[in-house]
Amino acid sequence: MTGAGVLALAGSGALLAACGGAGAPVTPRAATASQSVTAGPSVAAGAGEAGSAALTGSRKQAPQPPRPLAGNPAGGAPIPAAAQPVNTSHPDQVIGNGTAAGCTSGAVVAAVAKGGVITFDCGAEPVTIMMHATAKVRNTSSEVVLDGGGKVTLSGGGARRILYMDTCDPAQVWTTSHCQDQATPRLIIQNMTFKDGNSTGQQYDGGGGGAIFDRGGQLSVINSIFAGNRCDPTGPDLGGAAIRALSQYQNRPVYVSYSTFRGGVCSNGGALSSIGVSWTVLNSLITGNQAIGDGANPASPGTPGGGSGGAIYNDGDTYHLRVEGTIISANHAREGGGAIFFVSNDRTGTLLIKKSTLNDNPNDGFATAGYPGIFFLGQGHPVVISSTIN
Repeated sequence: MTGAGVLALAGSGALLAACGGAGAPVTPRAATASQSVTAGPSVAAGAGEAGSAALTGSRKQAPQPPRPLAGNPAGGAPIPAAAQPVNTSHPDQVIGNGTAAGCTSGAVVAAVAKGGVITFDCGAEPVTIMMHATAKVRNTSSEVVLDGGGKVTLSGGGARRILYMDTCDPAQVWTTSHCQDQATPRLIIQNMTFKDGNSTGQQYDGGGGGAIFDRGGQLSVINSIFAGNRCDPTGPDLGGAAIRALSQYQNRPVYVSYSTFRGGVCSNGGALSSIGVSWTVLNSLITGNQAIGDGANPASPGTPGGGSGGAIYNDGDTYHLRVEGTIISANHAREGGGAIFFVSNDRTGTLLIKKSTLNDNPNDGFATAGYPGIFFLGQGHPVVISSTIN
């Protein structure tokens, strides 16, 4: 358990010495407020960001990104090409015919299966589309862009997952002999709201992902809102009430920019969860999410496991988490890491927090001393620059 108070670490300095041994209850040596930590070469740009331009493929970026409808507009983090909105002025498909009645679950499911750039024409007013089935990406698509124009909400009605992509699922067509590491499909979500998704009981490839499950290809989420999503309430390593990500191409990060995650509940990762996947979270807001599992990971004897990462749950070997220009507040974990749970089993993973605020993220079990709301086992210590953690 961490102590109370505010930890504000900023500026430059040497990377602190490596953390101690493994195991959930371990609390590595505290960093005091007078210590400075800075990113080494392995985290300065975030893993895979040098190749972010490749994510865009043949698509053209929007010349002037729309005003953010979500996230932390004052965050100030620069946005790489792979995390910027796609120009959807010439869509491949348009859902609707100018009225809300034309925007149906069936139309969304069919459009996502067909792929390409997808927009909505549901009338002048905001619309909520109740999903009666999960929209599934076909792995024969090179790209799927879903753009709601800031007016479209997809709802799982508390009964089902909203969006699914898995390059290793034969039901969605195997397209390579290396499904766990392939460049496509590229899935881009922008200007959308996903609410009340629920993947409880959906255990294929480990489950999780109440709103979005993505294994394989490449994923970006831009200017979008996730609210009230759910996944299984117990289980070790299972998580991601909003998004669950696995097996991203060449370990390029999942990009999240100008997005909001609130009110998510899952065993682990009340908002985001992954195994062996890097993330770059920019100018976003993650608040009011919960990890409610019991027994941590691996599960303690006599427990079902889970309960870590109130906002973000990351596990695996070599991967990197970059949080910049982002507010993570009022999240809660029953076990470890009220804000962030980060375990790199081979201690090569890195955590960078820059120009961000982590506030009031309690955990009932364990955290890394000196970093309230964070449990970290990785390379050295978390790198915290111009940020406040309390």
